[in-house]
Amino acid sequence: MRVGLGFDAHRLVAGRPLILGGVKIPHHLGLMGHSDADVLTHAIGDALLGAVGAGDLGAHFPDRDPAYNDISSLILLERIIRLVEQRGFRVVNVDATVVAEAPRLAPHISEMKAILAPIMGLALDAVNLKATTTEQLGFSGRGEGIAAYAVVLVKKAGRKG
Repeated sequence: MRVGLGFDAHRLVAGRPLILGGVKIPHHLGLMGHSDADVLTHAIGDALLGAVGAGDLGAHFPDRDPAYNDISSLILLERIIRLVEQRGFRVVNVDATVVAEAPRLAPHISEMKAILAPIMGLALDAVNLKATTTEQLGFSGRGEGIAAYAVVLVKKAGRKG
């Protein structure tokens, strides 16, 4: 078994959709980035890459490559899962936290899980998603951006338990 840790953060700006875990969240600001800037999916992807010793998101999907301009992070996650499988691993579980002062994310967690779990070949209860604030501290607390942390467990494919 191996563990991976992922982190991502993006600035909130006007004129962009807010997408987290593949879900378009109603909000007057969205996340700035080369792709759709889905910090939750990016953190999970980075954690998966780390768990299998495959570097990070930027190495696989560089922001200077126009092929990834406005791409859905769900497509990137699908590609990462293929890489995880090619390296002989399967995902066991994911635990992730989104750090945002606003909007309230709890009403969207179930939909995020329903989108992310099948991509990773997981049951819903193997994907734990949480949202928290920083009580108005730091960039997320001031509403300047959103961050996400993720921890994943992978194991060699074919092993039981």
